[in-house]
Amino acid sequence: MFPFRVGQGYDVHQMEEGRPFWLGGILIPHSHGAKGHSDADVVCHVICDALLGAANLRNIGYHFSDKDPQWKGVDSKILLAKVLEMIREKGYEVGNIDVTVILQNPRLNPHIPDMKACLAKVTNISENEISIKATTSEQLGFVGREEGIAAQCVALIYIPGAFQTS
Repeated sequence: MFPFRVGQGYDVHQMEEGRPFWLGGILIPHSHGAKGHSDADVVCHVICDALLGAANLRNIGYHFSDKDPQWKGVDSKILLAKVLEMIREKGYEVGNIDVTVILQNPRLNPHIPDMKACLAKVTNISENEISIKATTSEQLGFVGREEGIAAQCVALIYIPGAFQTS
């Protein structure tokens, strides 16, 4: 078992008027929210997929099917906590997480510190090990037309103590 592993995640959701907009574990004030089986928090979802991929544990849909009623409307921070249990059962810890959110509106920069603080609590890693960046798609495609949101993530996991020297 290699002591360091990297995984990547990608997720998209439709945006729908009148839905709550959960992102990075916090509620963002906006007229539209992401539509999905759970609370549709794309930041939590891409982190889950990146961590699961790094640990060779498939993907979020495999573990938390949108056909399973127990996950209907679930807070995605719960899914993230369960994913963390899975990777820790395999002997890994989270090194760092790097997320990019692609969204035309609303502007996310004012909310990034709160997202990082929330995710640090869920993951039990330092806010310094969580990067969240926001960009637009320059009004191109479904994101540019404000029909949807996309996010990407890269995460590093490691086996604690694997490289300790005496």
